[in-house]
Amino acid sequence: MKRNTIRMGVIIMALAVTGVAISGDLPTPDQLPLKAELPDPLAMFEKGAKVTTKEQWEKRRRPELKHLFEHYMYGKAPKAPKVNAKVERIDKNALGGKATLKEITLTFAGIDGPKIHVLLVVPNKKGPHPVFVGMNFCGNHAVLNDPKITLNPNWMYGNRKGVKDNKATEQARGTDVEVWNIEDIIDRGYAIATFYSGDIDPDRADERGIQKYFGNEFDWSTIRAWAWGYSRVIDYLETLEDEIDTKRIIVVGHSRLGKTALLCCAFGERVALCIPHQAGCGGSGPSRPAVGNKGAESVKRINTSFPHWFNKRFKDFNEEPERLPFDQHCLIALCAPAPVLLSNAVDDKWANPDGQFALLVAADPVYKLMGSKGIAAKNMPAVGKLMDSPLGYWIRAGKHSMNRDDWQVFLDFADKHLKAK
Repeated sequence: MKRNTIRMGVIIMALAVTGVAISGDLPTPDQLPLKAELPDPLAMFEKGAKVTTKEQWEKRRRPELKHLFEHYMYGKAPKAPKVNAKVERIDKNALGGKATLKEITLTFAGIDGPKIHVLLVVPNKKGPHPVFVGMNFCGNHAVLNDPKITLNPNWMYGNRKGVKDNKATEQARGTDVEVWNIEDIIDRGYAIATFYSGDIDPDRADERGIQKYFGNEFDWSTIRAWAWGYSRVIDYLETLEDEIDTKRIIVVGHSRLGKTALLCCAFGERVALCIPHQAGCGGSGPSRPAVGNKGAESVKRINTSFPHWFNKRFKDFNEEPERLPFDQHCLIALCAPAPVLLSNAVDDKWANPDGQFALLVAADPVYKLMGSKGIAAKNMPAVGKLMDSPLGYWIRAGKHSMNRDDWQVFLDFADKHLKAK
């Protein structure tokens, strides 16, 4: 017993030295101080000691922030199991001979549970190629006009084209072609791997997906589970070194899936560039109401409408989000030095485009510490003009959507930061 006590004390001391908070020792939300302003991303949680070196950031502050986000917001996910891949179909003459299309089913060793259906499209030009990894809302059958792509069998959003009784029908095929613009991606020399969010977790408060196969020891929310799914697709892509340049992986997502893409980049080490498009509250938008656009989505609103997106503790901040010991600029900072592009639309005030830009400014000191040029200016760029610094920003006319104009900007941003490498 004495030996075990000593051993536990050594573990606790080691964790304290690295700056990683220990599970169970964090204050309840009502014990945290109120801070209307954005917290300093370089100030340690305990005693506020300032991080001044890359080593301190990487070994102390970064692990601490990840732990805080897991504890108070997204929940903790299990370690990755072995990913098994089965190639279901290959078309070497996709898009008029420009690309090779593959349909792949991913399963997990020891888990008789959900399968991730990946659609991978790679240019037929000599590789390896940089790759966009993106989760879609409607199934792979919707992103291309290809009648051979497998119709996804899982639950679907009832408001999507070609969906009846929450199941995809033949009329759903190709309905998201203009959302994904895959031919443009291929023409610019990039591959794309896309998969359906519902393969991992249906977007429903009354049902869990992959989470139920790992027991009750994890409190991972839907967005945390989706981010876990992104990482499992990256696991598979890393086995394709002849086709995919694994040093140039780009994660992209729209709206709630933009929140997911940002979380994947922040919590991982393998993403070279991140594009959380119109991700808003709980993603690339601030939680604190004083930052950015008035009338933007609030913590209380998002937790009421989508209680499954975040863990239970996040609901405790509904009335006082100013007690959060972080804000979303800290999530952006966790991506450093990988370039991050926050993209928005003028009419999408709900996603808080002004507040998103403020978060880039607030994350800039971390990027500078990590040797990045960070943000180019502290004033928002004009509508329709891309700020293509490593902390980048884009706002266009229009509403909440992802379209071809957005993809041209995504590709330009990726060209700037990855093609030269």
